[in-house]
Amino acid sequence: MHDHKIHPRRAILSIRFILALGVVCALLLLATGLWRYGGPTGLWRRAQATFGEPLPHPQWVPTPLPITPAGVATRPPPVQITTAPPQPTATATRSAVTAPPLALATDAPVPRVAPTRPPPFQAVAPQVALRGLRHEWQTWNNCGPATLAFYLSYFGSPLRQEDLRRALRPNPEDKNVNLGEMAAFAQSQGLQTLVRTHGDADRLRLFLSNGLPVLIETWLELHPNDGMGHYRLLTGYDDAEQMWIVYDSYVSQGLKKGDPYQGIRLPYAEVEARWRVFDDTYLLVYRAEQAPLVAAILGADADEALARQRGLTLAQAAVDAQPQDAFAWFNLGSDLTALGQFAAAAAAYDQARQLGLPWRMLWYQFGPFAAYSEVGRHAEVLALADATLRTTTDVEELHYWRGRALAALGDPEGARQAFARAVALNPGYAAAVAALKP
Repeated sequence: MHDHKIHPRRAILSIRFILALGVVCALLLLATGLWRYGGPTGLWRRAQATFGEPLPHPQWVPTPLPITPAGVATRPPPVQITTAPPQPTATATRSAVTAPPLALATDAPVPRVAPTRPPPFQAVAPQVALRGLRHEWQTWNNCGPATLAFYLSYFGSPLRQEDLRRALRPNPEDKNVNLGEMAAFAQSQGLQTLVRTHGDADRLRLFLSNGLPVLIETWLELHPNDGMGHYRLLTGYDDAEQMWIVYDSYVSQGLKKGDPYQGIRLPYAEVEARWRVFDDTYLLVYRAEQAPLVAAILGADADEALARQRGLTLAQAAVDAQPQDAFAWFNLGSDLTALGQFAAAAAAYDQARQLGLPWRMLWYQFGPFAAYSEVGRHAEVLALADATLRTTTDVEELHYWRGRALAALGDPEGARQAFARAVALNPGYAAAVAALKP
């Protein structure tokens, strides 16, 4: 019987090899992280977000103050729309198109139908996959600039996400770039833009069938109760598979290592559910010569006022269909706010908050602050802003609305400090800059 022993030198070499392999793996992970998140600062912020816990939000999103008891639990009265509803146009959705009546055997002469002029755009194709875009993975909190950089690359722009970040997010901690800011930047590059709410899948497919990608704002929830706002660029779809083709700066599901990036695929139903959190809002960027094409596809919605009124009708219908849906109530509040009907909007927001909203909801959408401010609920604006600031300190809009509330409550110095903080976070925030002027 032999006694098998490991030679001490071999044991030391084995240990050294394992340690060296571990160091190499750690360095590779570090290098990947530094590349993926744009350097040491971005990697450190990613680690903090992954392993840290946010401060608890008082009563989550609802304000700590008692909600006004009168009239909250019922739907606001329907708003009377005085403008005539838009007439059907060539952009009517496919679900609204009915089959032609069956022909009946008859001896009666067949009436002659005058030929109709074809619409000035391509009909919806069964599948589309646009090409000519440049993809890059987002650095820390840079979803908006990265996604807009994809979009602008379609029109030949050489700008990368860091170029856009410096213009749109001078503060690296800024949690949100809104669609209006992105639209203004695209316009500064010689392009035309429009932002609309209440988009629908048929119109998105119509844009894509005519060579126009569309940027949408969605909710992203990779882990339960940890959702956040996220921009995505739709570049195609496949009706047979019920899938959108999406250029995504963060999610890589379904991609194969080494393959050229051509977007990820997301089910129609998933995008519909996540998009509605932001009132089905979208940004369209196009060249000046494409304006007639865009107007033809939009039909009556090319008029922003008509589009808002149609959106209000759709929002009211959604609340009627799903009265326990917090997002339906929130969207109704946002549509009412956009139309200046602040009392009804405040009641709708109250209902949404009672039903329960995600804790990051007010990092991105600020309609409740505007509605409550306009109806004089300044203490509630302050409490709601302070509650949300416990989860993040780097959203300039929260400081702005906090300043508005403090000014209304008789604290001019506190208001000045809040406005100054908003401007420090975003020097281009015009409302806060104006509020600081004597």
